[in-house]
Order: sequence, then C-alpha cells, then structure tokens
Amino acid sequence: MDMRTLSKNVKNASQNVKPRGSLGGIFAAVSGVIGLFSIGAGALGSFYNVDGGHRAVIFNNITGLKDKVYNEGTHLKIPFIETPVIFNVRSKPTLIESPTGSKDLQTVNITLRVLAKPDVPYLPHIYRTLGTNYDERVLPSITNEVLKSVVAQFNASQLITQREKVSALIRGRLVERAQEFHIILDDVAITHLSFSKEYSSAVEAKQVAQQEAEKAKFVVEKAEQDKKSAIIKAQGEATSAKVISDAMQKNPNFIDLRRIEAAKDIAKLLSKSSNKIYLDSNNLLFGTITKDLKESNDE
Repeated sequence: MDMRTLSKNVKNASQNVKPRGSLGGIFAAVSGVIGLFSIGAGALGSFYNVDGGHRAVIFNNITGLKDKVYNEGTHLKIPFIETPVIFNVRSKPTLIESPTGSKDLQTVNITLRVLAKPDVPYLPHIYRTLGTNYDERVLPSITNEVLKSVVAQFNASQLITQREKVSALIRGRLVERAQEFHIILDDVAITHLSFSKEYSSAVEAKQVAQQEAEKAKFVVEKAEQDKKSAIIKAQGEATSAKVISDAMQKNPNFIDLRRIEAAKDIAKLLSKSSNKIYLDSNNLLFGTITKDLKESNDE
C-alpha cells in the first residue's frame, strides 16, 4: 500500500466518523430534553389542589384507599401511584318525585326538594361503599320509603290542611335514614302536592255544591229579612196613618199644617234651581186656607 492510498483511507475514515459524532450529540440533547420534561412532569404530578367547598381522599395503587381526608389547599402525592378523589361537600339540591297512596286510598303525587351533603369525616367510607355519586344511589330509595310510610297515615284532605305537620314528619324520618349512610340533610321541603284527576274533580264538585248551598242559605235568610222588613214597614205605616188620623180628628187644621210644610219644601227646592220659574200660589200650595179654617177665623 503506497502513501497515497493510506492518506485516502484515513480521509475517508475521518469523514465517516464525523457524522456519527454529530448524531450522537443530537441523541444526547434529545434525551436530555426528554429527561427534563419527565422530571418536570413528575414534579408537577406530585401536587394536586383541593378547591374551596371540596375535600379529597387518596387511593394508593399499592395499599388501597387511605383513611385520611384532605382539606382545601395544595397537597403532595406520589406520581403514578396515588390518585386523589375530589368530593364536593357543599349542600346539593335534589328534586325527587314519588307517587304514593293516602290513608283513604287516594293517589298522591309528591315532589320533595332535598339539600344534601356528605359527612366529611366519613368520606373514605362513603367512597368505599357508595362512590362519588352517593346521593343518586341513596336519596331516591330512602325518600320513596319515607314518603310512603308517612303519607299512608293521613287522608287526602289532611295532607292539605296539615301540610306543615306532614312536612315535619317526612323531614325527621328522612334525616334519620340519611344518617345511616353518613349523609347530612340541611333541608327537606314539599314543593309539589297533587292528587288524581278523579279526586280533584270530586273535590271541585264538592266545593261547588257547598257554595251553592251557602248561596241558597243566603237567599232564604235575605227573603226572611225582607219579609220582616216589609212587616215592620207596614206596621210603621199603619201606626203613622193612625196617628195622623187621630190628629186630624182632634184638630181639623192638622192637614193645613202639613200643606204649609210641603209648600215650604217646594219653595226651598225651587230656590236652588238656576232656571226661572213662575208659579202661582196654588201651584206652590200657598192657597192652603180651607173653607173650615176661614169659617173658624170668621167666628
């Protein structure tokens, strides 16, 4: 091998080595970036936040669910091993409809609004036995049970007139049942209460009949009062006529006195009119002196 051939081989080897060194640097840089991202992701994955009005429990893939409840704030966890489960511990409204029967076998449709929240110290037990949707699993069943047992103690009419008492009984029993599942009920209220169409029609017909009876009673009482009023009025007129008759018999000039009083009333009424009216003394009843009065005066 001559010197020219040796130099050519060395040149080719050096050219072949240079690209390999460049690729190795690129791979090292990429590996470093991936490592940094992995470290950053691992660091970020080591923290989790619990917002206001929430609590958390930790499930460990190795040891299982922890019994500790974590409050609001930022907490540490082991990445890829521990998983936080967040619970909303605010009161949550739930509407529950339940058809049931009354004591007199009437169908009653009741809607309850329930404000429920979990008992915080028992969150691990609730998650272990019921899951995060504990309210959907428990509230409908215990509400139907309590409603059927309470409503069956009252007649349909009592459910309306004693609604406050019914609501208090439902609330008390429902709170007791919910405590067995470590659920706290802040409020229980009846938002809707209705009956079957047949019963509603019967109640309406009964109310109409009662109103008609009251109206007829009023008409009868009014007729009786009118009768008494007519009798009293007739008696008063008869008494008045007798008094006038007696007065006329005792004093023949009594009628003339009444005519003078009537003339004064007519004159007073005409004086208030804006129209001009010309009347003679006869129209004004001023010619009130009768023949008997003249004769008595002449005598």
